[in-house]
Formats: sequence, C-alpha cells, structure tokens
Amino acid sequence: MNEVCTIGLDLAKNVFQVHGADASGRVVIRKRLRRNQVLAFFSSQPHCIVAMEACSGAHFWAREIGRLGHETRLIPPAYVKPFVKRQKNDMADAEAICEAAQRPTMRFVAVKSEQAQGAAVVFRIRELLIRQRTQSINALRGHLAEFGEVVPQGAANAPRLIALIEDLGTTLPEMARDILRVLVKTLSQLNLQISALDAEIKRRAHEDATARRLMTIPGIGPLIATALVALAPPPEMFRRGRDFAAWLGLVPRQHSTGGKQRLGATTKMGERSLRRLLIIGANSVVVWSARKGTAPGSWLAGMLARKPTMLVRVALANKMARIVWALMAKGEVYRAPVVAA
Repeated sequence: MNEVCTIGLDLAKNVFQVHGADASGRVVIRKRLRRNQVLAFFSSQPHCIVAMEACSGAHFWAREIGRLGHETRLIPPAYVKPFVKRQKNDMADAEAICEAAQRPTMRFVAVKSEQAQGAAVVFRIRELLIRQRTQSINALRGHLAEFGEVVPQGAANAPRLIALIEDLGTTLPEMARDILRVLVKTLSQLNLQISALDAEIKRRAHEDATARRLMTIPGIGPLIATALVALAPPPEMFRRGRDFAAWLGLVPRQHSTGGKQRLGATTKMGERSLRRLLIIGANSVVVWSARKGTAPGSWLAGMLARKPTMLVRVALANKMARIVWALMAKGEVYRAPVVAA
C-alpha cells in the first residue's frame, strides 16, 4: 500500500471522518474516528498534509495536529463545496477536503494561535452586548408605542425612553411600568459592560505598536486599530493592498464574460466586522470633511463632487484598507498625500 500523502479531516463534535490519499491521489485511508481517537490516530501516521475546513474548532485541531509534526491547512468551506460529488455526507466531505488541498492554486486560511483567538474574544463579546442593547432599546420603544409614547430610533434616544418610564405623569399603567424597569435595569448593565470592554480595547490599542501606527490613519481609532490587529490575517498572506481589500469584501463583484467587464456591488466577503468598522471609520472622515471642508484637488474632494455619499464611504474604506495593509506589511506610519496645486 502506498504511503499517505494528504489527509482530509471532516470535523464534527464527536464523530470525525478521515480520507487519506497518496501522492497520485489514490485512496489509502477511509476511517471514522471518535473525538478521543483523533490525536492518537494522527500520532501514528507519517508526517503528511492534513487539511480541514475553516469552521468551528478548526484552529484548535490544526494546532494540536500540527504539534504532532504534520503540516495543517485550513480551507474556506466555499472552496471545498465544488469538490463534493453528488450526495453530501461525512465521507464525501472528507474526500472533497482532501482533493481541494491537493490543488496547486488553492487558497488557505492562516492557523491562529491561542493568543490571536483570545484577543478576538473581546470584539465578539462586544458585538453580542451591542446587539442585546439594541434589542432592549427596541423592546422598550415597541412597548411604549403601545401606550401612545413614540420615541425615534437609536441608542442616543434611550434616555428619553427611560425618562418616559420613570415619569409618573404619563398614562403608562403601573403594572407595565414595574415590568419595563426590568428592561431599563438590563440596559444599564449592558451599557456598563460595553463601557468596560471599550476601556479594555483602548488600553490594548495604546500598548500595541502596530495599533498605534494604524491610528495615524484618518478615520481609524483605538477600536478599529485593535480589531485590525486581532482579526486580520498576517499581511504576508496578501501580495498587495488590493488583495487585502478584496478579502474584506470592499471591491466590486465581477460578472464579466466575453472580454466585457461588468462590475456590480461590493462582494461583502471576508471579515464582516472589519468591513463594517472600516466603513464606519470612512463615514466619520466624510462627515468631518462635510463640516470642515476638504482640500481642493484632493481625492476625497473629487469623489464627493462626482459620486453619491454612500459610494464615497465604501470607496474610502477600500482606500483605508489598502493603507492599512501597507502600514502592517512595511512597518511604517501614515503620511498624508500632498495635494496637487
């Protein structure tokens, strides 16, 4: 029997599927493993390429299997799907992963360390708390609207909602007022927790040298800079800034054929949290420029004169992403472009 060269591992909670192939692609191993058997199985295998889908738990298994001497590769699930033949099951998925890993042009996901994954937790928890805060505010707005009290949307109007609940002069029934105070208390706790996470993010931003350099870019503050350091892949994974912007989903979607180029809306691929934060940062620059004015002849002034504001925000976010890649790859600080006279 030929020696196994590439192994495709279909991850799961308890039952894992293994598909091994030799250098010619011939099937060598097809095996089901329980969770407690995975590491023992790979410790008995010769050093080879072990590929997995970049899904939940993939970085943990890639690190553990990599410590046994194997070369681990993570593949985006969208790139594995074309290799699945007809019916979808664990065996077919493991075979598709193995075949995808053998393609010379396949793109892989960088394996994250425990420290990198730990640094990203603060942003995931912050997003969760913000969603819960939004749900609480919307619930208060909805309940108060049933009693004729209408308040505009937005977290900035939350104090008005609380004031209406505490105002004894409103027509709000006491039995409803007491229950709505539960939501008010929840909202106050969420605000305190989000403020604590914001303080932690700000502290990390000032302690990290890369984050400090990124904060020299207009529109990037402590939150965006720390998120870029924690969530973005190493800059060495991208050949140029445009590739990084494409990974973020800030480039137009292509549907070209016959030599005719057709560009549509942004692809919205990659890390959506970073994409959203960069667009928010670009929006702050656009709003500031609308108030203070832009230098005549600058790129931003020309875009605002020709294009819709939302398009300018996304285009500026794309430009910011390219600058971010350049600063992270070359270790420099931002230098504002000279405006032509």
